[in-house]
Amino acid sequence: MCGIFGYSGPKNAPEVILEGLKRLEYRGYDSWGIAIISEECKGQSAKSGIKLEKRIGAIGDLTSHFSLNTHHSSTGIGHTRWATHGGISEINAHPHFSTDKSFALAQNGIVENYQELKKDLLKKGYKFESETDTEVIVRLIEEKLVHLEGENVLRNKARLPGGERLKEAIRAAFLELEGRNTIIVLAKDGQIMAARNGSPLVIGINDGEVFLSSDTLSFAPYVKKVVVLDNGQMVSYNGKLDLVDIRSNKPLLCRSERINLKSSKVDKEGYDHFMLKEIFESPYVVSQVVNQDYKLYEDFVKQLKKAENVYTIGSGTAGIAASQIAFYLRVFGKIKAESVIGADIYEYYELLTKDDLMIAPSQSGETADVLEVLEIARKKDLKIASYVNMPGSTMGRISDYPFASHAGPEICVMSTKVFTSQIAWGYLLAKVISGKSEEGKVNLKKLAEVIDQYLNSGRNHDLLKKLAKELAKKQHIFLLGKYQNLNIVKEGMVKIIEGAYIHAHGIPAGDLKHYAITLMEKGVPVVVVLSEDVAKDDVINAVNQVKARGATVIGISSKPHASFDHYIPVPDTGETSAIMNIIPLQLLAYYMAVELGHNVDKPRNIAKSVTVK
Repeated sequence: MCGIFGYSGPKNAPEVILEGLKRLEYRGYDSWGIAIISEECKGQSAKSGIKLEKRIGAIGDLTSHFSLNTHHSSTGIGHTRWATHGGISEINAHPHFSTDKSFALAQNGIVENYQELKKDLLKKGYKFESETDTEVIVRLIEEKLVHLEGENVLRNKARLPGGERLKEAIRAAFLELEGRNTIIVLAKDGQIMAARNGSPLVIGINDGEVFLSSDTLSFAPYVKKVVVLDNGQMVSYNGKLDLVDIRSNKPLLCRSERINLKSSKVDKEGYDHFMLKEIFESPYVVSQVVNQDYKLYEDFVKQLKKAENVYTIGSGTAGIAASQIAFYLRVFGKIKAESVIGADIYEYYELLTKDDLMIAPSQSGETADVLEVLEIARKKDLKIASYVNMPGSTMGRISDYPFASHAGPEICVMSTKVFTSQIAWGYLLAKVISGKSEEGKVNLKKLAEVIDQYLNSGRNHDLLKKLAKELAKKQHIFLLGKYQNLNIVKEGMVKIIEGAYIHAHGIPAGDLKHYAITLMEKGVPVVVVLSEDVAKDDVINAVNQVKARGATVIGISSKPHASFDHYIPVPDTGETSAIMNIIPLQLLAYYMAVELGHNVDKPRNIAKSVTVK
């Protein structure tokens, strides 16, 4: 879930890396650090060859105290951290120095066997300063360097040049790591090396400069081409790119490709927070769904219709989107679709066959627990489709049917516009399957217009701000929905939890009387999402039941109801009303977070791209 970044070129490396890390900060913002080769140090002793600086906290708050900005350098690496092993401290921040400071290393991932490796290294006399699994990689590389020296002497072999020796030690150490890991290493001679297994690694190429990063967004303004590393590959750069297979050490052809990075501007554009800006971009992303090339659907729809089982899969917000996509496939596409959670699908493994198909919506395309399932699906010859917002992602590359949302950068850790895009795509896909693609396009175009009108009405925002002030005082909030709105209230629950840090519970309206009704009492807030559909009467029954027990009912609906204590009017958009209804819930969570003084774009303890299990 961390972000790694490397640069070599004519620009000043500390400035380029700092900007890249700001773009990667959605992946983690507990701490950050940069290591550079300072021009006055290059070629000198190992002790002074690399300058390294680390800080705790968000990057934007601390750059004025960052001294590496005063150094000129053409080469360096950086890291922004989401803590997994070890607390949040400068010692645990990356990059980590080797003992002799001849190289520095940063990691994205988890070394699952780090305890066994560390125990062995301690027996051999290696010292550890941090609590991280990352430092184990550093010491393991040092051990491999010692081993290489001894082996050369024993076999009377010529001593490898320093850079090649370090490269071989990195390769040998990386082969012993278990888990999903990507590392980047800066050597004192200015060489950058990186290896990938699971966690993402992409390389941006421009005239005379090279960028290495966890995603394409971080270097989007500067590059013309990218190289996406596959698992089991290692790259080095010291004037030219060299790519090898880690296991065999055989050289590989470094294939570059052009990726559309036009929608790469990272700017609040006058909004107070990225979250609010991204909610306001919802009409645009729905329009992007409508404007896709429909030739992409032809073969995919054929495969969907003949699939024995269709699984939609995701985690967190994308898991809720996957469930809504499955709903649309069942209701409008008449496809037997089932949604599953990426981290909780073990019981399905033996049931998957080559006649099944799997659909994965994702913002980053790098979610570790979902990728693990997709890798198993590939081995079983399932067809895979993905709907991803990040160009060059692993999910997109392993998919038989890769769809891109083209929603533009989503910087706020809480996903809003990409979720809206994902469920709009699921709706349109189902309409294409049913042979009513034109009707689906018309409905989504109308939806985009209506959302735009809703968002640009000050009255709607005033109403939600007032309600947010009241809900921000509560300890528990319940949300009720059914049919097309069940997943919508679940996503509303997620947003309130993420942004306000308040316990929220999304409940199927029909299940209320089976358990949750015991929690209904005077003053308990219940948010109800109601559409003019087949479930309307059932939801109103649930509203009456909580109202009778004293609950305070907040209704999100196109029509008021006598049992609503607070009414949030939304337009009735028919088949797409669930997509419309998520907008006020996103805004409500936003205004609650603002009211409580929370870091809206960077909620505590979570990261946007979960690349570790």
